[in-house]
Amino acid sequence: MSAGANIYDIGLDQNAANFVQLSPLSFIARTAAVYPDLPAVVYGDVRRDWAETYDRCRAIASALSRRGIGKGDTVSVIAANIPEMFELHFAVPMAQAVLNTINTRLDAETVAFILNHAEARVLIVDPEFAEMAERAIRIAHRPDMLVVDILDPALPDAPRVGRVTYDELVAEGDAAFEWSLPGDEWDAISLNYTSGTTGDPKGVVYHHRGAALNALGNILTWGMPHHARYLWTLPMFHCNGWCFPWTIAANAGLCVCLRAVRAEPIFQLIRDEKVTHFCGAPVVLNMLVNAPDELKDFTHEVKVMTAGAPPPAAVIGNMEAMGVEVTQVYGLTETYGPSVVSAWQPKWDGITGDERARLKSRQGVRYLALEGLMVADPDTLDPVPADGQTIGEIFMRGNNVMKGYIKNPSATAKAFRGGWFASGDLGVMHPDGYVEIKDRSKDIIISGGENISSVEVEDVLYRHPLILEAAVVARPDERWGETPCAFVTLKPGADLTEAEVIDFCRSNMAGFKVPKSVVFTELPKTSTGKVQKFVLRDRARDLNGA
Repeated sequence: MSAGANIYDIGLDQNAANFVQLSPLSFIARTAAVYPDLPAVVYGDVRRDWAETYDRCRAIASALSRRGIGKGDTVSVIAANIPEMFELHFAVPMAQAVLNTINTRLDAETVAFILNHAEARVLIVDPEFAEMAERAIRIAHRPDMLVVDILDPALPDAPRVGRVTYDELVAEGDAAFEWSLPGDEWDAISLNYTSGTTGDPKGVVYHHRGAALNALGNILTWGMPHHARYLWTLPMFHCNGWCFPWTIAANAGLCVCLRAVRAEPIFQLIRDEKVTHFCGAPVVLNMLVNAPDELKDFTHEVKVMTAGAPPPAAVIGNMEAMGVEVTQVYGLTETYGPSVVSAWQPKWDGITGDERARLKSRQGVRYLALEGLMVADPDTLDPVPADGQTIGEIFMRGNNVMKGYIKNPSATAKAFRGGWFASGDLGVMHPDGYVEIKDRSKDIIISGGENISSVEVEDVLYRHPLILEAAVVARPDERWGETPCAFVTLKPGADLTEAEVIDFCRSNMAGFKVPKSVVFTELPKTSTGKVQKFVLRDRARDLNGA
């Protein structure tokens, strides 16, 4: 053999026996074969096992394929957390097409933009959103697009906007449809649009490999036991429900579907369906904490995963006092949802109270699917000192980072720098290797040359016993450039003055960080519970002209 030849490169090629493309589609096929009789979906009177759910997915895939839908085609859906939305996470990619789940709270003009930008061939519509969808279809001027109506007995009077129903597609399709894995695991599986608060939304493309790895990462990161019972409080349209449709299929678990996120049905389903896991933004946790005590009548172990905004330590502490174990994760639409986890260390088991909540409120360390995580200078990409003080931008790399932004190469190029994805979030690296967000780069407040983290000020406000919710933004100031302005929602029946809020903050933080103005109001939020700080920034600017 010639010198320098690598013996491991000779006669050891990939073939169909030793290499298969990674895809979460494999998960539902296995679970349906191994656990066909176990429950897969619960929604009101609807109860389906994994065999029936798999058959329905194959039937929809077959019906789409017969209608000419295939590789490179986009299938859009506007739906709540109902069984059809879950099924489409498998049925659409089984047809080799790409699933585009649309935020149900968007206006018709934005939905029309998405339908055209994504070049959607099919739009599947939940009856709850039929009127908005009909306007969007009209604005988009897409007579060629197949519109499909989902029927829900809970909404019998909803208008029909499509030419065919979802149930009719199931009936016309072949439940034994022989779908195939993607030709390349890098092929697109889904398309998720960002919120578009600063312009038209950007379309984030996921691939089969990333979806499969992050779905499995959810199980391992959260320590989920086999056959978890998962409640859908997190919108499936948001980052494909953080990949949890595929996670529950791999876990052979139960999807407990929920149309409306309200405290009463959440606690009822936790009790009646013995829910073990659910996800939600801190605003959902805060709603549950402040719900009437008589609703909180479950006795079994429940775990919640939270993200979407840095959760106040007080909210985490109150959830755990209620008997719900909190795991915080962090990520973006561009990283398939969660890609960083506040991993708990056994050596911390004896820590309780505020210190336990503080440790859990840090964003944490990388997910198993994430290869790299750093806090660095955004200009040089040099990592900042791991001192818990020096602020830099958070960067990631790994298999759970998006392919890029569809039809937007300039935005894709801007997001990827030196082999890293730039998150736009500012944070610190602690000496133990845990990342903690301090702010979005656009949300940092610069007052008299000093950087103020709005998250840090909000954390203090949430400790006040009469404050339900709080958000802090920059208010222009002639002397200081900017000063913190707090927007506060009080608990029902509470009475608090601006001076009392400012005095409380002054007792709990450095003077230059104390809000100079307080506005009592309801906080504007996105459909996933994030506070719309761009709205509050506009209000804060308007205060100067009042």
